[in-house]
Amino acid sequence: MNRLLAVLVVVVVSACSPPETVVDGLGDGAPKLRVVNRKATRIPDRNDGVRLSGASRNGVAWVEGSDFRSGTIEVDIRGQESLGQTYVGVAFHRKSDDSYEAVYLRPFNFRAADPARRQHALQYISLPAFDFQRLRDDFPEQFENPVDASLEPTGWVRLRVAVDAYKLQIFVGSVAQPTLEVRKLGELDGGQVGLWVGNDSGGDVANLVITPAK
Repeated sequence: MNRLLAVLVVVVVSACSPPETVVDGLGDGAPKLRVVNRKATRIPDRNDGVRLSGASRNGVAWVEGSDFRSGTIEVDIRGQESLGQTYVGVAFHRKSDDSYEAVYLRPFNFRAADPARRQHALQYISLPAFDFQRLRDDFPEQFENPVDASLEPTGWVRLRVAVDAYKLQIFVGSVAQPTLEVRKLGELDGGQVGLWVGNDSGGDVANLVITPAK
């Protein structure tokens, strides 16, 4: 069983960098990140993570050399509690920079007083056909769920995504049971893994571990 462990990110991206930049990240001898529609910088308080800047449209830092089909993807996520400020997670099964699957958190909804907002704390999507709005309209509450109320919206939260040919099991925090279990959407079944942020948001991502199925 091969495991890809992202232990250190060292990134310097200038203000004049192009929309797509290959950065020397993820530690000695580890893969690089190809950053699309974002800037990536080192996180001041962690040497195993990366901060993706905010910008319009989605952004992804693809892990070069990764080719994930089934198994688990684990990562630490840190966002903000301000409404609409942080959509952050992981992308996988990349076909192109606009065609892939993703699982992400909305930390600002973790402890929202409105039950409808709490329901929108965790999301699975498959782009371009199944974005969050289509899923919310056509399959209400099937592809998103609340998370454990003990999770701190501005703290580090562990996200684990278990993927097989037909379904996903998603664990947020230290829970023993899946926070969300859903059928896979679309026909994507392999491709790169990436660090993902949504429209108008940035976020911190660290301690990425990719474990392919045996």
